[in-house]
Amino acid sequence: MNKTLLRAIGVIAALVLVVTLFAWFVLRASLPRLDGEIVVAGIDAPVRIARDSDGIPAITAANRRDLAFATGFAHGQDRYFQMDLIRRQAAGELSELVGAAALTADKRYRFHRFRARAQAVYDASTEAERKLMEAYADGVNAGLASLDARPFEYFVLRAEPREWLPIDSLLAVYAMYVELNDSGANNEIRRGLARRVLPAEVYAWMYPQGTPWDAPIMGMPRASAPIPSADVLSLRGVDDIAPPANEQGRYPLRGSNNWAVAGALTGSGRALVSNDMHLGHAIPNIWYQARLEIPGELDLAGVTLPGTPFIISGSNTHVAWGYTNSYGDWTDAVLLKPGATEGTYRTPEGDREFDVFVETINVKGADPVEYTIRETVWGPVRDDVEYPDGEIAVSWIAHKPEGVNLGLVRVESAASVAEALDIANTISMPPQNFVTGDADGNIGWTIAGRIPRKTDFDPMLPADWSEEHGWQGWIEPGEYPRVVNPESGRIWTANARVADDEALRIVGDGGYDLGARARQIRDGLFAKDSFTARDMLSIQYDDRALFLTPWRDLLLAVLDEAADPDLEEYRDLVADWIPRASPDSVGYRLVRAFRLEVERRVFHALMAPAWEAYGDDVRLRLSNQFEGPLWSVVTERPMHLLPKGYDSWQAFFLAAVRQNTEYFAGFDGTLANRSWGEYNTASIRHPLSGSIPLLGAYLDMPADPLSGDLDMPKAQGPTFGASQRYAVYPGDETNSIMHMPTGQSGHPLSDFYARGHEDWVRGQPSPFLPGNPRHTLTLTPESL
Repeated sequence: MNKTLLRAIGVIAALVLVVTLFAWFVLRASLPRLDGEIVVAGIDAPVRIARDSDGIPAITAANRRDLAFATGFAHGQDRYFQMDLIRRQAAGELSELVGAAALTADKRYRFHRFRARAQAVYDASTEAERKLMEAYADGVNAGLASLDARPFEYFVLRAEPREWLPIDSLLAVYAMYVELNDSGANNEIRRGLARRVLPAEVYAWMYPQGTPWDAPIMGMPRASAPIPSADVLSLRGVDDIAPPANEQGRYPLRGSNNWAVAGALTGSGRALVSNDMHLGHAIPNIWYQARLEIPGELDLAGVTLPGTPFIISGSNTHVAWGYTNSYGDWTDAVLLKPGATEGTYRTPEGDREFDVFVETINVKGADPVEYTIRETVWGPVRDDVEYPDGEIAVSWIAHKPEGVNLGLVRVESAASVAEALDIANTISMPPQNFVTGDADGNIGWTIAGRIPRKTDFDPMLPADWSEEHGWQGWIEPGEYPRVVNPESGRIWTANARVADDEALRIVGDGGYDLGARARQIRDGLFAKDSFTARDMLSIQYDDRALFLTPWRDLLLAVLDEAADPDLEEYRDLVADWIPRASPDSVGYRLVRAFRLEVERRVFHALMAPAWEAYGDDVRLRLSNQFEGPLWSVVTERPMHLLPKGYDSWQAFFLAAVRQNTEYFAGFDGTLANRSWGEYNTASIRHPLSGSIPLLGAYLDMPADPLSGDLDMPKAQGPTFGASQRYAVYPGDETNSIMHMPTGQSGHPLSDFYARGHEDWVRGQPSPFLPGNPRHTLTLTPESL
């Protein structure tokens, strides 16, 4: 090797070393300061931020405003980039940071004009609420400024962080609205397409309000409706041409589990409240654990949402509270009728012109893009939807001035279940199942969030509001459905139907889940007469395959009847299954894939009129309650619903089996290697990990095989699952438990980047309260 080449290699190596060292020092410089004293403007008295060995802060302040400032300071130190993404996403401003790749997402969010709506909510807030948001924003900016370098993500993106504004906390709330609600009335639109072409009896059968799996806390399960007769619907002339399911089913609901047991069922006489909120996984986790204290006045613990100054879910020593997404009907599709002149539409008050807004989306490295939005008195118009009967406007509570407020702060001071329920009915937020328990042993449920008062139209389908407004004000707090201290001493919710009769009419059906998960939780709660926090974690971690067990029995019967030597290994794996969504269970995965393949084929055949009317690429809604009619079909096996080309349902089921064996043959190794853990492997990633060559993968959490699945308490997928799990006795938080995925810090060099993640993976309890301080930072006001 010649000297010139050696010299060049040496120069390159030196440059790589210099760049690496520079990157290392820059990265280190953006680590937060955890100890000592920092002088800040914006607080009245010294504030203490004491972090334990997991980085969980206990924040102590003299008043609520200083507490908000210090919460913002900690968020700004540990999670600023995450907060920036949340507000930019809600406002439709990601393209300004990352470029044209985010333009489609920005248009989807800009459609809602959330920044303008946030400003209107802020302007209408009380002075006390504005001061709280301002204090929090001041704290966020002070926390960011305390770093010796901007968070590393901004170096990667070659950008500077933008200051946090008070209204940005409202954008964080709007981001959760999109996460938890049907923001485009897609459910109504897709059901409407089906209703237009299906016989009324078939539509009602395919889209029931419930099934025998239901476990509501008000009312009873629903029996499955009779299968429509051959003179109403026959599939004997319909080809079985459904695209293969290949293990793909319905998208996992953004939901949760929560429940409470009364003090009579605990050893202490205190209620015991459990909550695990299921959301998409990312790094860092969506929640930030904390304890917030004003000595002698307030003592809160639980999870905060970076971007907001509140404990979202947790305990105040008197009352504990948690949420599941209610999936009530909070969005409606309004079918517009053209006015007499172009550019107008009909309303009960006469023809009106559309309000037109031209939004400018700034794009990094490119010219700004203009995006035009038309709005009606009910909401914005879906220009991306061609509905056969006319244009669709979206009426959604998030678009209304009453849709957001800071009422959650008042839960902090609730002293009883009765007070907490009263407050919950006045909060404006994405409507949730609010479950609460208190130190005296009381428990209760209601809806937290505004509920629109609807007129007599079918809210499940696009509706014409040109002669009468579909929404006329709001349900009054005294009209909200409630359950307080039921005789059983148990309350549970899991995104499924919780109510019946008038209560269900008020809440509505916004796509609530099949009741299998709720029923398994309910049965777990009735399996014992006394509970501890660890008992609650056991229910949260319950991965028993009760829902799929009947499908496994069906599959075995099909295989036994077939007696096909080519399916012998397949049959043995199904017979020897582990009856749980366990990572090492092959049989579980095979049964699950069989069910999904059958579901896909049956639904596709039933929807033949829709494919013919709208084309193969139309998006139709598979009801979350479709298991009811599906199970009727596969057990009753009516010949008139058997697709063309089959002489028996046995042949139909075997076709589904063979489709799956063909699919699994495309993997490396034998069928015995197709464990559930191979499919259900954690993919918990930092948003920029794919953009950083070589080192990006180190930002992600380990690819752990995970237990759990849909339709069981441990709802878990590769990118979705419990964002936290806790069980808390109000007033005895010391003996309560909690854990979360990833860690407290969003900084990859922090000791707290993944601290606690292993407990979440393995189902091990961690303390609900922060432990002994390992780091103490004091914020001192400039005036002292």
